[in-house]
Amino acid sequence: MPNISGSFTGNVRQMTLLALDDQPNHQLQVSAIAGTQRSPDPDWNNSSLNYWGTADLVNGSGAQRGYFANQHPDGSRDVGTFEGRIISSGSEVTLEGKFTFTGGTGKLLGIRGGGTYKGRITSPTTLEMSWSGQYEAAAGQAA
Repeated sequence: MPNISGSFTGNVRQMTLLALDDQPNHQLQVSAIAGTQRSPDPDWNNSSLNYWGTADLVNGSGAQRGYFANQHPDGSRDVGTFEGRIISSGSEVTLEGKFTFTGGTGKLLGIRGGGTYKGRITSPTTLEMSWSGQYEAAAGQAA
């Protein structure tokens, strides 16, 4: 499987927070994030990314999971899931986890594979993320 890597800056399009009273500082969060991928691979560079995630946080740290969709410049699309952790330490909030491709269209029909991501929240409405992984399309070829 070919290796891929990239990064993006995402902007919060929507966010809903729900404060729970079962323990101090417990919060459920649902977010919609959008951004543009940057990658040395021309098939992934300038792909539009949307992801929708949930987070179960206590004191700003906890589990994160959700779904993503990349719209590639040639019209191909890949979709998948992710799960990881949000870690708050002082004023710094970082994210890390794994992603898995679950489907695709065009050149990415039958995509399989996945990888890891790491990022940080840079403002209440912006985050930066880097990612790397491997994938294979149905024909066994990279896009």
